[in-house]
Amino acid sequence: MGAVRGRGARLIGGAGGVARRAAARFALPRRASFWLRVAATPLDELPTPVWSAGGRPALPLVHLLAVLEHAAGDAQVDGVLLRLDGATPGLAAALALRRALQQVVQAGKPVVAWGERLGAADLVVASGANHVHVPEAGSVGLVGLRLETWFVKGLLDRLGVAPDVVRIGSFKSAAETLTRDSMSPEQREQLEALLEDRFDALVTALAEGRDLRPERVRELVDQGPHGARAAAEAGLVDGCLHADEVEPTLEKLAPPQRAGRLRVLDAAVYHGLRVATAGGRLLGGPASRIAYVVASGSIHGGAGLRGVASDRYRELLARLADDEEVRGVVLRVDSPGGDGVASDLIWRAVQRLRRQKPVVASFAEVAASGGYYVAAGADRILAESATVTGSIGVVGGKLDFSGLYDRLGIHKEGVERGARAGLTSEARRFTSDERRAVRTEMETVYALFLERVASGRGLARAAVERVAQGRVWSGAQALQHGLVDRLGGPLEALAEVRQLAGLQAGEPASVEVLPHLPRFPGLRFLLGPGVRGPGLP
Repeated sequence: MGAVRGRGARLIGGAGGVARRAAARFALPRRASFWLRVAATPLDELPTPVWSAGGRPALPLVHLLAVLEHAAGDAQVDGVLLRLDGATPGLAAALALRRALQQVVQAGKPVVAWGERLGAADLVVASGANHVHVPEAGSVGLVGLRLETWFVKGLLDRLGVAPDVVRIGSFKSAAETLTRDSMSPEQREQLEALLEDRFDALVTALAEGRDLRPERVRELVDQGPHGARAAAEAGLVDGCLHADEVEPTLEKLAPPQRAGRLRVLDAAVYHGLRVATAGGRLLGGPASRIAYVVASGSIHGGAGLRGVASDRYRELLARLADDEEVRGVVLRVDSPGGDGVASDLIWRAVQRLRRQKPVVASFAEVAASGGYYVAAGADRILAESATVTGSIGVVGGKLDFSGLYDRLGIHKEGVERGARAGLTSEARRFTSDERRAVRTEMETVYALFLERVASGRGLARAAVERVAQGRVWSGAQALQHGLVDRLGGPLEALAEVRQLAGLQAGEPASVEVLPHLPRFPGLRFLLGPGVRGPGLP
């Protein structure tokens, strides 16, 4: 059944490629030039289903980056019109998009960015352009970066709820929101170091992109937010334009030989008609593919479409291992972690896949705890300088509701057999014996975590222990400690996996973003139990 479905998908994909090529002849005349319209947000890792995007599916980040990479070398593309709509992207994604825009500029093509209100991450993206504008009534919200945490211990105390937590790693702070009313010294230390690196990345990007001294950028941060005119005077943007004034300026920036009617093509259309066909196949014929697997959200056991479900991802990775057309896999991780057993199961699937073909992990905004665990099985790991990574540690426990029950006049009791039969009961705290048992189990998981990282990264266990203890690091810090191989984003990860797979420069290979999501929400439910359609693992 799987082979039949695969051949059917290839035939459909081949027919789609032929159709796109035919359509391209009309939408992209050979001698006509055009500007590419790119919406920088939302920057989702997976394609947005049609109905959830108001009928306008959004390109995933990797496709948007591929569009800009292709446009840099496309003689028909005069330049890029970048729209920033205020849905602030993550800093890691902003840095990746900035590099792609810089490629276009370095190719000698203008990039014009426009937005009503620009936040810090928007400015990072816009710093890759050479023309940045906002309307006169707009603003530039450059006010720095802040990391903050909720602490609800006081509320739990009032309710009579007592967290009973065991953690392995002095920096493993996930449960502090329940057990403390302020930051621990360890949490403050790691957040200060993390924020300093993220702030440096922000300052460096703006200084280079806007031709300002780093000291001046820091001054402007402290003086923010800025009105449109003040931002233009400070050099954060180039000037003030209304939306209807943007496109007429494009004609002035185009090469003289391009004089004539202005054409603007949407990035999604350009991707479908030009980029997606670059490594495509014709009517099911053989072609190389790179699988781009997005693991986004909390890691948990079982199946389902929510988060990173271990059964679903193990099945997906096993299929990719057996698919002869797949030459390599990029595992795009954007996860704070989750269930330890599920993380290990996915790690095992990554390891097995790695025996068949190269696997390169690419970290997005966060790849911590279980998110880092699953990536430890890859051949290479890439992260952005601003990526939150590491957190090699274990934390667990339960909430004791006995105080709340007393206040509500509720009494709960039971009978049991076994010294630790009540270990998971929410009506009391751990006994001393149960706490020792929980700690022993968690220490075993921690030791396994260290072993996986040491083996995967080629490090001594002692070296891993020094950077573990549940501490989070920026991508830049992780590189120094050997937790990642280099800095970079999706495009760099794709280049890395192509090299490991032995693909030559210019050799076509399509990029398939996985897992496939239903194009229409609720479709899986309508199909009924046990019925699977193409792309619904």
